[in-house]
Order: sequence, then structure tokens, then C-alpha cells
Amino acid sequence: MKLTLKKLASVLLCGGMCVAAQMASAPSAMAQQITGTPGSPSATVTIDGKQLPPPPLPFGGVIKEDAKDSKPYWPPSVVPPKGAPNVLLIMTDDQGYGVSGTFGGVIPTPAMDRIAKAGLRYTQFHSTALCSPTRAALITGRNHHSVGFGVIGEMSTGFPGYDSVIGKDCATVGAILKQNGFATSWFGKNHNTPTYLYSLAGPFDQWPSGMGFDYFYGFMGGDSDQWTPYLFRDHTQIFPFVGRKDYNLITDMADEAIKYLGDLNAAAPEKPFFLYYVPGGTHSPHQPKPEWRDKFKGKFDMGWEKLRDVIFANQKQLGVIPPDTQLTPWPDSLPKWDTLSFIQKKLYAREAENFAGYAAYTDHEIGRVIQAVEDLGKLDNTLIIYISGDNGTSAEGTLEGTFNQMTAYNGVLTLPEAAQMLHYEDWGSDKTYPHMSVAWSWAFDTPFKWTKQVASHFGGTRQGMVISWPGHIKDVGGIRTQFHHIIDIVPTILEATGIQAPEEFNGIKQRPIEGVSMAYTFDPAAAGPKAASKRETQYFEMFANRGIYHQGWYACTTPPAPPWLLGTTKLPDVNEYKWELYNIAEDYSQFNDLAAKNPDKLKELQALFLTEAAKYNVLPMDNSILPRLLTPRPSATAGRTVFTYSGAHEGIPVGNAPSILNKDYTITAEITVPEGGAEGMIVTMGGRFSGYGLYLLKGKPVFEYNLLDLKRERWEGGLLGDDLFGRALKPGKHTIVFEFKFDGPGMGKGGAGVLSVDGRELARHTLEHTIPAIMALDETFDIGSDTRTGVDDSHELPFRFTGTIDKLTFKLGPEQLADGDKKVIDEAIAHAND
Repeated sequence: MKLTLKKLASVLLCGGMCVAAQMASAPSAMAQQITGTPGSPSATVTIDGKQLPPPPLPFGGVIKEDAKDSKPYWPPSVVPPKGAPNVLLIMTDDQGYGVSGTFGGVIPTPAMDRIAKAGLRYTQFHSTALCSPTRAALITGRNHHSVGFGVIGEMSTGFPGYDSVIGKDCATVGAILKQNGFATSWFGKNHNTPTYLYSLAGPFDQWPSGMGFDYFYGFMGGDSDQWTPYLFRDHTQIFPFVGRKDYNLITDMADEAIKYLGDLNAAAPEKPFFLYYVPGGTHSPHQPKPEWRDKFKGKFDMGWEKLRDVIFANQKQLGVIPPDTQLTPWPDSLPKWDTLSFIQKKLYAREAENFAGYAAYTDHEIGRVIQAVEDLGKLDNTLIIYISGDNGTSAEGTLEGTFNQMTAYNGVLTLPEAAQMLHYEDWGSDKTYPHMSVAWSWAFDTPFKWTKQVASHFGGTRQGMVISWPGHIKDVGGIRTQFHHIIDIVPTILEATGIQAPEEFNGIKQRPIEGVSMAYTFDPAAAGPKAASKRETQYFEMFANRGIYHQGWYACTTPPAPPWLLGTTKLPDVNEYKWELYNIAEDYSQFNDLAAKNPDKLKELQALFLTEAAKYNVLPMDNSILPRLLTPRPSATAGRTVFTYSGAHEGIPVGNAPSILNKDYTITAEITVPEGGAEGMIVTMGGRFSGYGLYLLKGKPVFEYNLLDLKRERWEGGLLGDDLFGRALKPGKHTIVFEFKFDGPGMGKGGAGVLSVDGRELARHTLEHTIPAIMALDETFDIGSDTRTGVDDSHELPFRFTGTIDKLTFKLGPEQLADGDKKVIDEAIAHAND
């Protein structure tokens, strides 16, 4: 059939009328309010938001055979409801209730003070006790187990509450606001993308871009070196620190956010923004600029117990704790300041000075972002939510603190005092990856007991939070005591913007938002500081340590082992934990355990916890550490024992690289040396704080093994009399081999390595120990160059290889683990395959 222009127009018009008919017969998701001239380029529409993205509107113009007889029509742009504010959502990292000056701490936080004075302080606001679980709950408005983050992604297992995958039935606040006309951006820490998806192979549906954020500038994991960060702009790895000696990510992040806001305003001044600003401060490594650390010199010579007393007195004076609050006792498991030696006091005070500088520096840069909003004339129409910490202050630095957090992550819980003091002057610099003593962490959680990771007690979960919204919060400078949780932020934002949570997103029915809005606390005439909390019940769980709040009562388990032991001690069965009971309506700090006096109330709350646990994917509970670290996860390299590469490749994430831990391995590099010789990195994993590298230095082969920055072993040179001894490799093709035999079974055992060239042995050394568990966190597997930091200081980065890598091969033997370790892995595999 010949299709004439007239017939084609008829078909098109029929299609348009059919669409219109369908739209008329179905509930409209676009039928709230159209402003401007319908069909004009400037027309806008608000939507009811039940279905996102909204279905397209039918063509509203006229199509005739001739364009001059036709009428064009532009679909209206989606905008939020009239009066919807911009949203600036801020959260710092690893800061307990007693850190910020805004909540009684000794560390000045003027940016947070500014928001508190313009708005409200909340004194019973809670996290989940751990990083990525809190963040998943924050951006979805659902409990952390409901969105797959019952634990950090690095310990994910194949159960719905623990798989580190935010389900498609749980759209984030970024996705919701984006579909309702907001420009959405994310700056800083992610930690909500599964670790096995960090590579550029994707998919990207679990990256910020796939979670509704138009723009991402930050790092993917739980922490990052602030001097040489593992940084992404959207999906692309970037290196803004190269050539900038004064670079620090905390400042760079603020610079980028300020630039983004300025560029957005220049391009679309009326477009509202949702900016999610989550810097890495103060998660380890504690790395402020030195002038910030030096501001606190001598400020902590008083020691940790007296620091608690000062914070406690400040809190009472500010009214951020009730006047009858009791300071919980100092634990017997932590040393008292007066028992320490002079050197210990000097070292520990330095750790606190550095942490305090990091916290103050982070708040200062946050202040610059807030000021940028004001400079653009948008502060009066911006809802600002500023949360101090995603959990309590971290106890992962061990009892002593450490100049290199990688030591603690690998089970090295004590270090020689001399090794620590070698870094006294450069503590916090690019030469360290530091954390502080647990005792400081406990003090910074005043007035509560415990620390980060402990979900049962408020030292792990109570966060200072402030909210401002000019013109809408009347009781400026006020204090709110209602019990709330991190999942309550999303419904608060949605109510403030007049946007509802969708019933359907991308064709998928949505799990209901589980938080409750806190907007009722904004108006003192309607609710006020004495209004009853709209959150009556909230469960807490992390590593099977748990708690349950209900109508002013709180039941919780006693932590069976302190978190600073990092899973190195045996734990009881999850059903054998001791329980405690508190009436927190009268006992703010969990001081008086009433379990023995009120057994019926305790049983009631224990039963309620199980009900909530079943409802929100908390089951099965698991208190293991090592088994979950070793759990097999989806991976593009799962099961491979031979890895082959050619040419140069930078930035391959740890999860996609060959792991040489606890096994035999052989690295074979077939290279071509050009005329004039070659040098540079052939292959490396890790860097200054742990890792290895195979490279040519002035043309000579070298293999370097960095054992957690505690000891380095270098294979180089050759045997006396060998014609390769002391000489650079001649032009032409060569084969360099490093072969390592592991002294297993057992994690972290030693072994013997041999470096050879063209079949001739150059060097043979033994290692007493090897890295047992984690070789790199914020470093990558690099071939042909070395990004971020080097395993030693013998060369300048990026130390690009000036020859040709024809072929690079890793051959891996089986993991050689002790019986107990093997059992752990077998159980993990069995669970993964269930």
C-alpha cells in the first residue's frame, strides 16, 4: 500500500487521539497544575507523583498536511509544587554525640551552629551504628535491612537484608526529587554501591547515577585517603591531586560543590536543587590540613576522662541533655589517663588533636558550601539538614590508635610505641593513614556508653542533628527531644517539598516509606518541643547486637565483645546474649538497667523486636566477622586462577584484580625494552600503606612487598658473577618472573619469593609474615603506571613504564587456610548457594 503524506498524517493523528483516549481513561499522573501557555516552550507542570517517571502527555497541537496549517506543541517541563524549597542534606562521618561544639563538644563547629541558631537542634536522633547501613536508610527512607544493608557492603551475604543491593522497589530520595523537577547531585562518600560493581564494566544502576543523582563527585567505598583519593566524577576515575601539593579532598569537595551550584544557577536559576553533601570527615584516615591539627595543640592534655567531664558540663549548659542526665561510668576495659606513661600521653594527645582538627576542618568547608547557597540568594528558600555523623565515633583504631589503619583491619591490634612515635610530627599527613585510641572515641560519645558498630547503645547510634528552613521554622534556636531515626529524613524532605512517595517507579510497585516525617516539630504552635514523638517504635541491629525502642522504653543486648577487637574473639550464639532494659523517658543516657526489676516489660520488648525483625528483613541474624568478609560474592573474576593482560591499564578495582593473599602465586611479565633502556611500574596493587609492585628502577628489575608500612622486603639485583648483576636490562624482549611459595595453611603466614629474569635467578628472600586479609581499600590494581601512592619512595608517580608490556600473567594457587578458616569459607559458600 502506498502511504501518502495525507494518510501518514491521518495515522499520526489517530495515534495521538488513541494516546489521548488512553490518558483520559487512566488516572493521570500529570494532572495537578500546568503553568504558562500550554504547548509553549516555557510551560511547566507539577505532577501527583504516584507513578514515576510520569507517563507522557498526548500531543496537544494540530498536525495538517502542511506545516503552516499545523500547530506545534511542546510537552511541559516537570517542576516541583509551588514554594518547594531547595534541599541541602549534609552528613559527616564517624562522629558521636559529643564531638560537635553544637552539642556540647570541645571542637568548634560554627557551620553547624549557624544552622542550629537559624533552626532547631534534635537531641534524640539516631543512626544504625554503621556507615553504609545508615546511608542506605538515609537516602531511601527505609530501614537498612529493608534495602539490603544490614551490614556494610564489604561484608554482604546472599540474604535479602544483607546483599548490599538497594532494590528497585525502594527508589531513593534522589530519584524521587529528580523525577519531580529537581537537579540532583551527590558529593563525597558513597559506600552504597556493591563492592563487586566498582569497575567501569558496570552495570551502573547501583551507582549514584542509577540511584537518581544527575551528578556525582566522590569516592565509592567506606573511606579514602584525603591527600590522594580514589575519586570519581560520575563514572570516570579522576586524579585532581596530581601536581597540587596542598591538595586535600575536604577542600576540593567544597570547591566542586560550590562550582556546581554556581554553574547550575547560571544555566537554570529557577531550577531547584537537591544537593547531598557527605564528606569523609571524620572517618579514618584522619587527614586534616596541618594548620587545622595545630589549632588544637595542647587542648587534650587533660586526658579522656576529664574531656568527658567538660563535654558533659557543656551539654547540660546548652540544654542538649536533660538536667537530670547521669554520665555513664568509664569502662574497666579502657585505661585511665593517669596510668599512662609520658610518651603514651604525648602520643594519644596528638591523636586527639589530629581528629579534632579534622572535625573542625570538615565543618569549616561545609560552612563554605552553606555560604555559597546564601551568596546565590537561595538560603531563604533552602531546607538544610545537617547530621553530625552516620554513627558513633569509631573504635576501629584499637586501644592505642594507629598511624596506619590498615594494620587494624588486618588484625594487628598493637604496634611498637617507637614505630608510632616515628610518625608523631607527620601524624595526619600523606605519610600516615591514622586513627585514634578507642578511649578518645568513647569520650567523644559522651554521655553515652559504647561507640560505632554498637547498635544496642546510644554511643553507637545517637547523632546530633540540626535543621533550618527560613520562614517555616518559627522557634529558631529551639531544641526538639522527640525520638527519631535516620529513616525519618526522606519523609521530612518529601513533606517539605510537597512531593509524595511514588506508588510505582519505573513500572515497579514501591515498598512503602518506613520513616515518619519530622515536619510536625517545625511549628511550635502546632507541635512544639513538648509534642509526643510520632515515631513510637524503632528496632536496631548490627552484628546480632540489637535494641528495640517503644513508647519511651528501650530494651537491648549487652555487646558480647568490644568492637575494637575487630572480630578476633569468639562470640556467643545470637540467642545467648544478655539483655538490658531502660526507661529512657526518664533515663536519657541508658544509665539505670531495669531488666531485673521489670522482667515482663523486657519480655514484651524482646517479642516486639522479633516481630520487627521479621517485618524488615533482619533475619537471619549473624554475629560473625571473618566469615562474612570471606563470603563469595558476584564477581567478573570469580573462580579465575589465571589472569592475562597486555598494555597499560589503570584503576582496576580490588574486586576485579587477582588476589595474592594466602596462596602461592607467579607473576610473569613479558616486556620489550626500547633502545636507550626502560624504567617504570609494570604492575602494582596497593601503595604506601600496604601492597606490592614489580617495576624497573633505572632499568633494573625490582619486586617490592610492603607489609602494612611496618616492614618492606625488596627483591633486586642478582648473584655475584652473574652478568645481570647491577646492570640495566638491555634493549629487546625479556621475561621477568616473580614466584612466591606460601607457608600455609593459615592466614598471613610467610613464604619465600624468587625474582628471575630470562630464566636466571636474581634474588631470593623469605617473608616472616604476609598481609592476611585486606591489601587495599582505596588503592587500585595498576598496570604500566602507579596511581595515588607508591609501595616505596624510590620513584616519583605515576612512574609510567617506558617500555612495552607485551603480556602480563598472574597464576594463582589455591587459598591455603587453616582448618578453622577453611570451615568459615565452606560455610559461607554453602550459605551463598542455598
